[in-house]
Amino acid sequence: MKHLQLPNPTLRRVVHSKYIDIVGVILVAAICFYRGFHETIYYQGGIQFGVPLSGFSDYISKGAFPIGLLSTIGAVVSLLAARMIVKQQNLGNWIGVFTTVNSGIIDYLFGNHSAIITYPLTFIIAIIATKKWSEGEQVKKADTKYWLLILLAFIASYTLVFLGFYWFGTTIKNQFFKHTVAIIFGISLVGNISTAFKYEQTFLTWSFYNLAQIIKNVIQGNVANIVKYVFYIINSILTFFDWRINGDVKKTKGELG
Repeated sequence: MKHLQLPNPTLRRVVHSKYIDIVGVILVAAICFYRGFHETIYYQGGIQFGVPLSGFSDYISKGAFPIGLLSTIGAVVSLLAARMIVKQQNLGNWIGVFTTVNSGIIDYLFGNHSAIITYPLTFIIAIIATKKWSEGEQVKKADTKYWLLILLAFIASYTLVFLGFYWFGTTIKNQFFKHTVAIIFGISLVGNISTAFKYEQTFLTWSFYNLAQIIKNVIQGNVANIVKYVFYIINSILTFFDWRINGDVKKTKGELG
């Protein structure tokens, strides 16, 4: 009885490092507080910004919803869940189920009414991920099912995004914007589906997603978010090579018969 030898143990140690977890949490929390997300509330049917924490109790007693504080907590928890998935720990998927609900509610309250039809799909995929990983799903190469899932993901993304614009009366003259939203949502769906079935390409997909977010934030001049997504893309690239080279955690810790 012996353990399988990792092809690149150094890469795995780096990817699984707790120091990356700590840096990620500090970075995301700092950016959220720097941008004042925690000072945002949903009150009397609208968003109010710049509400100091000292005044939260008064607003909450009047029925306000601390949307910014929950958004900040959700961002940190989502980062930790993503890091657990990097380490192939199913707890990350379970946490992802709850953070999807939290993100969907917050996104909806911030005015993205399409969230009511897009987030349920992400929620279902997160549930599938927890089930597949609990059944012992292992990292594998792309197969015919993978490419079919990609096709279905983009069909679903275009359908839901364009239905969302139509049903909720969002008027967008620039059609390029609609396609951009649909493509980015499609990439995120592919990333979530790839995660559920543990394909090697999972974090390559997330690298493309993070690159798209970097480009968007460069155009918007949002330096804080650029820093955050640079961290995410480095994490994604390292994890892609770890999954591709070192394979499944259970397999490399398993036994040779």
